[in-house]
Amino acid sequence: MELYLDTADAAAVARLARCFPVAGVTTNPSIAAAAGRPLAETLIALREALGCEGRLFAQVLAPDAEGMVSQARQLRTLVPDLVVKIPAIPEGLAAIRLLKQEKIPTLGTAVYGAGQGLFAALAGAEYISPYVNRMDAQGGDGVQTTRDLQQLLTQHAPHARVLAASFKTARQALSCLLAGCEAITLPVEIAQQFIQAPAVEAAVERFEQDWQGAFGDRFL
Repeated sequence: MELYLDTADAAAVARLARCFPVAGVTTNPSIAAAAGRPLAETLIALREALGCEGRLFAQVLAPDAEGMVSQARQLRTLVPDLVVKIPAIPEGLAAIRLLKQEKIPTLGTAVYGAGQGLFAALAGAEYISPYVNRMDAQGGDGVQTTRDLQQLLTQHAPHARVLAASFKTARQALSCLLAGCEAITLPVEIAQQFIQAPAVEAAVERFEQDWQGAFGDRFL
């Protein structure tokens, strides 16, 4: 399993990477814009927060395949092992095919259907990102779509893996993992939900109180 953080907050990445098995960081144009600084600076800061290890993902903005390929090359000049996120639209599929020829790894993003994701994988994308919560918000079933996509990739495009994205709850992320996803990307606040909860904090505090009541500051 690969766990990614979906953020442009380098400080949060550094903090969580101390305790989480973080495989890397994903970004998108909205996340990068919210950081309030040039994308190049953001990516460099994220890479440093990861200790120059792990994979970074960044997305192109051009509307046509040729422009996407050009921007992908620029991103790879900045971060040589970066995975380029390409929207799984017609021009995006064409760009993925071209980048595959150049051996530039890609992720098919903005996936709202299992068939859409499959065709991005068949075009050559190494990762496919279904938008789980966004599908739910439109009246669909994000987890079931992700499950269908995982099955399609296993059968027809085994080189590619689902990298599930767009979560609002930890339960959604767990459901995708139970569906067989090999990779997920979590917003910082959702990642923290896995290890931080009032009940957990209360239990730890009670352990400390009981011990100090019996032994004070003595440990052994």
